[in-house]
Amino acid sequence: MEKIKMKTPLVEMDGDEMTRILWQWIKEILIEPYVELKTEYYDLGLKNRDLTDDKVTVESALATKKYGVAVKCATITPNYQRVEEYGLKEMWKSPNGTIRAILDGTVFRSPIIVDGIAPYIPTWKKPIVIARHAYGDIYKAVDGKAGKGKAELTFYDENGERVTKEVFDFKDGGVVCAMHNTDKSIESFARSCFNYALAVKLPLWFSTKDTISKVYDGNFKAIFNRIYETEYKEKFEKAGIEYMYTLIDDVVARIIRSEGGIVWATKNYDGDVMSDMLATAFGSLAMMTSVLVSPDGVYEYEAAHGTVTRHYYKYLKGEETSTNPVATIFAWTGALKKRGELDDLPELSAFADKLEKATVSTIEDGEMTGDLVGLFKKDGVSPKKLNSKDFLQAIAKRL
Repeated sequence: MEKIKMKTPLVEMDGDEMTRILWQWIKEILIEPYVELKTEYYDLGLKNRDLTDDKVTVESALATKKYGVAVKCATITPNYQRVEEYGLKEMWKSPNGTIRAILDGTVFRSPIIVDGIAPYIPTWKKPIVIARHAYGDIYKAVDGKAGKGKAELTFYDENGERVTKEVFDFKDGGVVCAMHNTDKSIESFARSCFNYALAVKLPLWFSTKDTISKVYDGNFKAIFNRIYETEYKEKFEKAGIEYMYTLIDDVVARIIRSEGGIVWATKNYDGDVMSDMLATAFGSLAMMTSVLVSPDGVYEYEAAHGTVTRHYYKYLKGEETSTNPVATIFAWTGALKKRGELDDLPELSAFADKLEKATVSTIEDGEMTGDLVGLFKKDGVSPKKLNSKDFLQAIAKRL
């Protein structure tokens, strides 16, 4: 069989630990036999980020802006323990945070629906897509320890005028945190959300806590409302979908009672937390797609989970692991589909569709990794646990 030839390279961002192992297997077993894979490769493994003083992360993001589509493996964001374990020069920042800041994108995360794995919330019949603002808040915060004394927040405008607000008068020790965001980033976030909702023809709900954070969260609310009224209201009405703003606690209650079929726009931290909650409630963290979309049409696909450290150390000991590779497979298929769409290569997009269907049907036929066995219930089908490589081979048979 002649392999599908690509025109433009994907930006390939390799990662860490068990997901790095799965990354190579997915390419070898599921993609390279069918596609003449063309990538511009960047090693975002923690050792190489340390070796390059994290310049490789910036380079990969700039390459993504150049080529338009990237696929990223899960990576380690180091803490103190990781600095010691890997002998790092410093505690490097989250590569995802660096890439998102450069691309100025919004992260859209959606569960992979499989017949036989029912959501923990019985009313959920359709996917719930989390749209996570990917800039600012605590991910770009300045924080520090405070002793006895007064903490103040000071802003100097372009003319040198100073505005100071008292944060807190400490009588003993404590901590202080200052966050920021920009109107430009919030506007990009809003337009990405409105455009995505229109593309998938789903209602858009946006939530903050502007009753408490009257200026910070209030600014998000006002920008979304202005852009909706001036740029998107007629488009939404024509498409027959709604835009709704409400408080985050109200949306959480509404989401639990809903049947799904919603795009839920969230601020950065809210989206980080709620996407994991949704992924677990739909079945597994390894069963959720994630794509970063920038306002100028740049796409970065990744799995919405970590590097599976525990399985990696089992793998290093020569033990079998049953690590779920589905989200990583869907990162590759998402990127290949988008590359096929942009390069007018329908055969590439069609292959990616077939790979997704083969992956889902493998699970629906009862062959799956260990994390799904306890969740799977389907009449006439008994779930069988496979190790990671055998699961990939089972998918390959259906291709």
